[in-house]
Amino acid sequence: MRLNQYIAHCGICSRRNADEIIKRGEVSINDQIVLTMGTIVDEKDIVKLNGKVIKPEKYVYILLNKPKDYITTTDDEKERKTVLDLIMPKLKLEKGMDKIRIYPVGRLDRNTTGLLLLTNDGELTQNLTHPKFEIEKIYIATLDKNIRIDDMQKIADGLTLEDGPIKVDEIAIPDPKAKNKVGIAIHSGKNRIVRRIFEHMGYEVKGLDRIVFAGLTKKDLPRSFWRHLDENEIGMLKNLTSKKKTFSYPVNKKTKPKSVKGNRNKLL
Repeated sequence: MRLNQYIAHCGICSRRNADEIIKRGEVSINDQIVLTMGTIVDEKDIVKLNGKVIKPEKYVYILLNKPKDYITTTDDEKERKTVLDLIMPKLKLEKGMDKIRIYPVGRLDRNTTGLLLLTNDGELTQNLTHPKFEIEKIYIATLDKNIRIDDMQKIADGLTLEDGPIKVDEIAIPDPKAKNKVGIAIHSGKNRIVRRIFEHMGYEVKGLDRIVFAGLTKKDLPRSFWRHLDENEIGMLKNLTSKKKTFSYPVNKKTKPKSVKGNRNKLL
């Protein structure tokens, strides 16, 4: 295993950041400082970071259906509730998990609910949050009033916000009887981007729920509950970030929402 990969497997950082650590002379193998990027680590080698032995952790992948009023961080100096408060008490009871460290992949606002992935896989975290992989997220936004169709079209055509242009992948009304609830698919990772899109159009977002993240859904996962990803899901995430590709999400044909997309002038 290459040294940068070994460091990433220890949950320290991504491979890219591991290269920088190696360049700075902070890593040693068998008490010899190593500066060569492609150095191979044998299973009998003792690897140290700044003099402290590091060993690969067992990778853990947790999917949480986040409730409101929990912040997306590992700790908080104001002693507010964090997403780890929902996970760690039970996770630590599992065999070999008493000292495990996991971190959120990206962020959800305190008042935003829905899917949040947590892991100690630094490389996967780096890839899932890197713009080049265009990881799609789907949200349901509850607005303070019914949305106008022409406003949906403007959002679909693309907007220019204070930090630059933004275009959604798709926007739809899932239920014609609730036109204040809008589905929006987007791959941008900009801060508060969904809320800012609707605020730009004159709407207040009363609730925001992420229902899809990188192909993962909330199926059989009630609010505040979490579960481990299975091998197929982990493989899907790694395949998704192995190269840039288009990913399509399954839609129940019976409930497929009408949508405005691209430069279309009406709902399909």
